[in-house]
Amino acid sequence: MEQKELSEFKIAELIYKSVAKIISPAEQAILDQWLKNETNLALYNKIIDKKNIQNKLAIYKQIETERIYKNLEGKMATNDKKVKKLKHFKVLKYAAVLLLFLGVGYLYQTGYFSKETQFVVPDESITLQLENGDVKIINEDGTSEVFDAKGNVIGSQSGTKIVYGNTIAGEKLVYNTLTVPYGKRFEINLSDGTKVHLNAGTSLKYPVKFISGKTRQVFLKGEAFFDVAKDEKHPFVVNANQLNVEVLGTQFNFSSYPEDVETDVVLVEGSVNLYTPSDKNNHVLLKPGFKGSYSKSAAGQISTKPVITSIYTSWIDGELVFRNITFGNILKKMERHYNVEIINRNTQLTNEKFNASFRNEPIEKILEYFKITYGIDYSINNNKIIIN
Repeated sequence: MEQKELSEFKIAELIYKSVAKIISPAEQAILDQWLKNETNLALYNKIIDKKNIQNKLAIYKQIETERIYKNLEGKMATNDKKVKKLKHFKVLKYAAVLLLFLGVGYLYQTGYFSKETQFVVPDESITLQLENGDVKIINEDGTSEVFDAKGNVIGSQSGTKIVYGNTIAGEKLVYNTLTVPYGKRFEINLSDGTKVHLNAGTSLKYPVKFISGKTRQVFLKGEAFFDVAKDEKHPFVVNANQLNVEVLGTQFNFSSYPEDVETDVVLVEGSVNLYTPSDKNNHVLLKPGFKGSYSKSAAGQISTKPVITSIYTSWIDGELVFRNITFGNILKKMERHYNVEIINRNTQLTNEKFNASFRNEPIEKILEYFKITYGIDYSINNNKIIIN
């Protein structure tokens, strides 16, 4: 089906199915073709924005879903000629209604998946290294306070989140380092109000308090989503070895695992500058809805392209979303997400590309999905997964 033949209602239906994880490969191909247009891609990102959905659900939560559906169906039937002339903002309207009455983002149809699991995932601790070198183990079910060298309380931890205050005066930069092992995620609120979500296998080094007159700089290894507090006088810089990101206030995802061949920055809103530490003047300005990639094999080269931003931020909510990604990279992401070792003996699959989406599913259910859908065989031996 060509893009020009798609009705607005069909587009809305495909968007719904995509977010609800019930889209077929053929339908996904149609939607992917439609998303090649940058205007369509920007619209899609706006439609599926979780904050947008949450706001609308709060407003319409008292409205009966059946009545909404009938009203929508009636409009589509009685205004056929008008529907054909609808522009992109009309697509947004109908797609948003579909998202609302079907509860997309909250209700996932996982019919064949059961909730039982036999696979035991090794448990490792989240750690916080203090300024004096002491390492504190974070109890994810408890609460604690974070102290500086003088015994002052500079932050508090509750569950999987640490919040740093901004009341203690500081004349020099003092750093803490939070390390999140495979299989876990964590969140930090820095002293300036910046919020950082840390993905599995990630460490972040950051000042316990930013100093007036100095750049707000943190050091990342792994993957994190940043919601940076705006401060035009103090730029915020994320340093990830071979690539730096400089912002004033924005939201972006930064992935820089040492074993990956590329370092990726996906911008959700605002703007960011990408540059290498060795050549700050040669920077790349990234726009919302775009991904900037630094190739480690082609040193100094930064490329950009439009993307569906939710694919790169879905991990914050515990989702695994694979779009046109190689099997080898899928296995890497699964190892981090579940803290398991996966050995791939079927090397012919390594560079094959797949599409799949999972939300909070046990790892063996994902393996069963690949086995049933793609004929991939596997075995589990002493908490080690072997792909045959």
